[in-house]
Amino acid sequence: MTSTTPDRPAHAAEPPSELPTAEEAVAHTLLNCLLREVSGPEHQTAVIDGRLLLRLPRRGVLLRVALRRTSLIGAHRFTGPVTEETGRGWSPVGWRRLAEYVQSELSLRTGASNDEFLDQMAAGHRGVTAALSARVPRSRAPHGDPLATYLASEQSLVLGHRFHPTPKAHSGDPGAWASFAPEAGGSFPLRLLAVRSHLVAQECAEPGATDPLDRLGAVPTGYRLLPAHPWQFDQLAAHPALRAALGRGDVLDLGTGERQFTPTASVRTLYDGDTFLKFSLNIRITNCVRKNAHYELSGAVALTRLLGPVFGDLAARFPGSGMLREPAYRSIALPGPYGAADRALLEGFGVIVREGLGRRLRPGVTPLLAAAVADEYPSGPGHVSGLSAATDPTAALAWWRDYLRLLVPPVLAAYFDHGVVLEPHLQNVVVGMDTDGRPAQILFRDLEGTKLVPEHHARTLAALPAEVAGPLTYDARRGWDRVVYCLIVNHIAEMLAALADLHPQTEAALWSLVRRTLTQYADEHGCPPRLSALLAGVPLPAKANLLARWERAADRDAGYVRLPSPLAEDVLSEATRADAHRSSR
Repeated sequence: MTSTTPDRPAHAAEPPSELPTAEEAVAHTLLNCLLREVSGPEHQTAVIDGRLLLRLPRRGVLLRVALRRTSLIGAHRFTGPVTEETGRGWSPVGWRRLAEYVQSELSLRTGASNDEFLDQMAAGHRGVTAALSARVPRSRAPHGDPLATYLASEQSLVLGHRFHPTPKAHSGDPGAWASFAPEAGGSFPLRLLAVRSHLVAQECAEPGATDPLDRLGAVPTGYRLLPAHPWQFDQLAAHPALRAALGRGDVLDLGTGERQFTPTASVRTLYDGDTFLKFSLNIRITNCVRKNAHYELSGAVALTRLLGPVFGDLAARFPGSGMLREPAYRSIALPGPYGAADRALLEGFGVIVREGLGRRLRPGVTPLLAAAVADEYPSGPGHVSGLSAATDPTAALAWWRDYLRLLVPPVLAAYFDHGVVLEPHLQNVVVGMDTDGRPAQILFRDLEGTKLVPEHHARTLAALPAEVAGPLTYDARRGWDRVVYCLIVNHIAEMLAALADLHPQTEAALWSLVRRTLTQYADEHGCPPRLSALLAGVPLPAKANLLARWERAADRDAGYVRLPSPLAEDVLSEATRADAHRSSR
């Protein structure tokens, strides 16, 4: 078999009006991972007669699925059931049997076992099933209210990351999940605690940075307000040190607050229309337990302080871009058994203050989560198929040109000029649309993924505690892989795919605009060697989510697989000719 990437894009229907079943969604997502990380790199795939064939050679299984559309980067669109070749022809293979095949293939390939894998796949299936059941119908999406539209876009990702084996898996109680998950479409008040001032742990990058916390409620003299995610409070309520502190009056339980907060796509980051609060959750979601480690609490504030000039420079040079800063955190520092602050409570109640959209968003602009705009299925009000500015091929190309001009230059300048690795994947970018549905602004968020290249920031890093400085860095090569993966593979390729679903014969032209945007930046900035290699068509790094999950690796330690690039000039020329030929038939 051969790799599917060079195959020409097939004719396609418009994006499906109905979401897939949970069975098909989980099977398709797992097949995406196999194509990208296992069978594709081993040349065990082919596209024949509008179907993808994918072989698991060690397990001796041949799989097949119908295609809605092929992709120049190999991120094909599937439709219908996944089938396997048997002695009786092709028979449907359910998600569980497919997961068992993957478990067997990876065990044979790596010589290692993973007894969690099938349970995690089952948790993912339960999560998708619950998300589909809880989904708010699109017809109920708000109109004319930018904040409501934005929040609906945050809560519309019912299927999650399509290149992650278990994008909706979680370890939490299903009943609690239904109360607090974004796809349930709800909001809720916070649990408010009052903590004696000398037991409060916090850092601020500027005066007034903790005001969004203090105004959530009144506290007695000598105390500071500490909001808690109600789900996390339930997780930690039985902790002996917290119970003792409540008994002594060092911590007061003030009950629930008055303001309603809405969970965003990350689950643990909540928004009240004014300020984002990023809480810890002792719940495993996809790969990781989602808590704010102590070094991440300090790191967010340190980056906000240290990178103020960098963010200012980028905003001045690229007026349509901005960063949502994280100027403060607060937590509780109850003494642990050896005198130091109890780590479980410090991290468990740690909350990071992130700027709200109001401080950065231009007047008259409607914010949308980029992942919702680029979703494979039009499941929310922000989807690109609902934007009038992209309804025909010519308009879609103009829309895409504007989008790339906003997104690409600040990310490249951050890396090449400042040694800063931004993480512009689809869930970390908010897109501001003007009244005509055209992209007018790009806002980056979540400093947890922002890293420094040590060669550029040696003095800055040396001034920080080692336990904070270490997690803030990527070496130059790993940093570039992260930039290219998040910018090109995760973000641009997926947004481009959503446009190509609307206008199938434009895929090569859309990639040509990506190349043109990169070339223009290179011409204006001396074409750094890494950017020159990207334009030459070197393979693109893609995060290996399936293999990381199999190896039980932390997200930071996940490896990359290499994808054939659609950016080389000769590849695009050939694809453009093929598109023109199909259009003329």
